[in-house]
Amino acid sequence: MTPFHLAFPVRDLDQTRAFYGEVLGCAIGRSSATWVDFDLFGHQMSAHLRPDMVVPASDGMVGGSAVPIPHFGVVLQLDAWRKLAESLEARADVDWVERPMLRFVGEPGEQATLFIRDPSGNALEFKGFASLEQIFAH
Repeated sequence: MTPFHLAFPVRDLDQTRAFYGEVLGCAIGRSSATWVDFDLFGHQMSAHLRPDMVVPASDGMVGGSAVPIPHFGVVLQLDAWRKLAESLEARADVDWVERPMLRFVGEPGEQATLFIRDPSGNALEFKGFASLEQIFAH
């Protein structure tokens, strides 16, 4: 796997550190007064303090469900996805967009999915596949 890098805007760095560090369990990397890096399942996520750039998501349709656009996230093996989903469901402070569910059941690309929002309103999707070979199935 080659990690990707994503820089995204946030309203408050302390809330962002707490969410990504405590709720999602991300290791915190380098930081400054205006940005902080996180290790999100091996990917470099850089939260930049830019409250003027945080844009509310609007819904798009995927598999019969309304999903927030834009969003970002990570594709996981199904066991790791289940562990994350259970951890998030056990917390009262998670801002759910879509609770854990299966999408495209019995079809190519069958996947588990969930959507949450960070404290700045950024939408995140976490997908789980029984086989990562199914990510681009059609």
